Formats: sequence, C-alpha cells, structure tokens
Amino acid sequence: MPASPSTARAINDRLALRLLQDEGPLTATQLKTLTGLSRPTVADLVERLQSSGLVRVVGESGAERRGPNAKLYGIVADRAHLAALDVRTESLSLTVADLLGTTIAEASAPIDGEDGTGPAVEKAVSLLERTAKSAGVERLHSVAVGAPGLIDPATGGLRDSAKLPEWHRRLIDALQERLPATVLVENETNLAAVAEQRAGAARDRDTFVLLWLGQGVGAAVVLDGRLRRGASGGAGELGFLPVPGTSGLPSATGCEGGFHELACAAAVQALAVEHGLDPADALTSGYGPFLDALARRLAVGAAAVASVLDPGCVVLGGETGHRGGRELAARVEAELAALSPLRTEVRATELGDAAVLRGALLAARDAAQDELFGPPEHGSDGRRS
Repeated sequence: MPASPSTARAINDRLALRLLQDEGPLTATQLKTLTGLSRPTVADLVERLQSSGLVRVVGESGAERRGPNAKLYGIVADRAHLAALDVRTESLSLTVADLLGTTIAEASAPIDGEDGTGPAVEKAVSLLERTAKSAGVERLHSVAVGAPGLIDPATGGLRDSAKLPEWHRRLIDALQERLPATVLVENETNLAAVAEQRAGAARDRDTFVLLWLGQGVGAAVVLDGRLRRGASGGAGELGFLPVPGTSGLPSATGCEGGFHELACAAAVQALAVEHGLDPADALTSGYGPFLDALARRLAVGAAAVASVLDPGCVVLGGETGHRGGRELAARVEAELAALSPLRTEVRATELGDAAVLRGALLAARDAAQDELFGPPEHGSDGRRS
C-alpha cells in the first residue's frame, strides 16, 4: 500500500536528517540529488525541518552563489545534549556531547566502592552533573551507560552479581531519579562491538564476534548487522566456556576453570612471568614464544565461537587485544586456522580502551535522534496525537 502523505513526509524528513548527520551540511540541490526527491518536495521538507528547530542555515556553498540553493543546511547540534559513561570496577569515565555526537566535555575519576555504596554513587552522579554544567549544558536528553555484567532484557537494568560492586546497579537508579533524561544501560562488551562496527575494526562486517580480553573475558555477537543479546542477556559470556588446559570446570557461580582462566588479564600477566617478561611490557615486547603461547590460548576460545557461529571475523578487544595489536591478531588467526576448518579472519581493535565510551555515545546519540528525528506519533484515527 502507498504511504499516506503524512507518513511519506516523515520518511523524507528522516532520510534528509540522516544525510545531514552522515554527510554534514548540504545545500537543497545536494539533498535533492542524494534523496532523489523533487525540488518542491525538498523545499517543503527543508522548511518543515527549520520550523521544527532541527535544521538551520549554517553557511553558503563555496561552489554556488545564486539563489536559495546556495544556502547550506545543517542539523541544530545544540537541540539536545547527550552523555556517555564507561563504568569500571573502581573508576568512571564520561563524555558530554551534542546531538551530532561531538564531544564538548570529558571527565574521569577513581571511585572506591569500599567507602560505601551511597558515597560512590553520589560521586559518580555529581561528576556527571558538574561536567555537564561546566560545558553550559543545563539538561541532558539521553544518557548511555556501559558497564560490566548482564543486562536484564525484561527491565533493561544490570542484573545482580556478586562479582560486581553494588554501586554499579545503584548508579542506574540514581541517574534515572536525578536527571530528566532517558537513561540506557548496556553491557560494556556489546557497546565496544557497536563502536568497532560503526567506527573501528569491523566497519566492513555485518557479522563478527568481538572478544573482550581484559580483567574479565567476554564476547559480543553481531549477526547480520544486529547485536544479539540472547534470551537472558547472556550471549557471549565466554569466560564460562569449558576449555582444555584449565584447573577444572566453571560453575554457575564462578568462571574459574573456564576460558577466563586462560585469557583474563591476570592469566596473561602470569604467562608473561613464565617467559621471563615484565607483565607491563610483555604484549608489546614482540617476544615470539610468549605471543605464540598466548595466541594458542586465545585460539581455543575463538575456535569455539567459530564452530558455533561461523562469524568469519573475530576482533580482539579489551586491553590484551589493544596492546597485542596486529601482531597478536595474526598469530591467533594462524592458530585458529589449524583448529577450525571455517575460515575466520582475526583483527585487532582499532578503538582500544575508547571503544566502550564511543559505543555508549553512539547509543545515546541514536536514542536522542530516534526520538527527535522519528515520524510523528499517531492516535487510533491515524492523526497526529
């Protein structure tokens, strides 16, 4: 069925806004060319978007100087402001940005939950409020939080975990109570995968798996362009994968004995000591025997992922993936080729430690733009409500 006039207008407006987001300021003629719409339709949508406060004239095209088509139209970046938080066990990093995702303020601070859950939460929320205010932001539209742990698909909140500080879960409630903003929370590894797909090592991949190799071990699964979380939010809990070469089997309450035992930061450091290396420099030392031994360990987990999902590409993220870089990735790929008949490329992260915060900012930007750029709401009679 053909779209109604109001639906068609909403679709055209959304298309134009996405082009302005991706391409930057454009003239009406450029919008006409990129959208394939007629000149009158483009003129109408530009007027509509200006009236709604989403688009304004930001300059003139250098190549065109005659008539209204010479005007450059751009998204009103300060129409809404966003925040992204990367919550670690004992620290917090955050970014405040405009509607286009351009950073306007950053901050970080250590947070010691041993001082008490309440003080830790207050320190985190206050840091965000101060940072936003110092940047001239009075109200945040969307806030995205990246944190370790499982996200409950029913509530959207962090699930209980004895391994995580209590202030992590309390922080989400506090943000929702204190801020007149949409607050989103997502697993840190999933956000890192979103960032790598859209701005990092997996830009050309619709299907891949990100292995998060840090203090904890996990994975994010992207299939056919979509992040897959699983029935309970636990897709990618690779640390619990039973593998050979460990002290035993993992359990429902702990991943000791699982892949975590081979690949977590403590295990990598211990392996470095076994090879007579300083753990702080081992991953960048270029020492072949150590990198080969580590690659064999990582290939065990990657082979399990490949045998079930056949992703075609595995990205090594987290501190180990970042510091090991292409040299470690190449060795893991070679080891994996010997373990699995499924051809799987292994790449190093391009975003490193910034991946989680970058992914959180993308999530906050998408949430704000989905609301502001979305089609008008309709009542049961099909009219705008």
